[in-house]
Amino acid sequence: MESMVDTVDIQLLDLLKNNSRLSFAELGRKINLSPSSVRERVQRLEETGIIKKYSTQIDNKKLGYDLEAFILLKVFQGQLKHVIEKISDFPEIQETHRITGNQNLHLKVVIKNQLSLQKLLDQLMIFGDTNTFLILSEI
Repeated sequence: MESMVDTVDIQLLDLLKNNSRLSFAELGRKINLSPSSVRERVQRLEETGIIKKYSTQIDNKKLGYDLEAFILLKVFQGQLKHVIEKISDFPEIQETHRITGNQNLHLKVVIKNQLSLQKLLDQLMIFGDTNTFLILSEI
């Protein structure tokens, strides 16, 4: 499977990263291609797996979730596979990354308030040691 990407594909990817809802016609106008050429290129990028998915960015504060945090989790010996399976049980956890270093997992969480954070940490401490960093702002 060939996944050659040219400068036009890079331009398309940059536009889609900023707004994945742009129509093929709008994308074409921005990079001087016909809508059908844009459609073919986007489909190829999807088929080759370069574009993995489209997503929606949500303003969590407007939904009542006032805190975001990163939690580093050092999983107890021999429990990593079990913990990875259990992570999806926590709706507060938005992203999970397996990392190198002293900790095993890097979690991004969205919670309503400090009490919700405390409850989540209490639940996560069953699996290992936590280290929490509140997110002040996104840059």
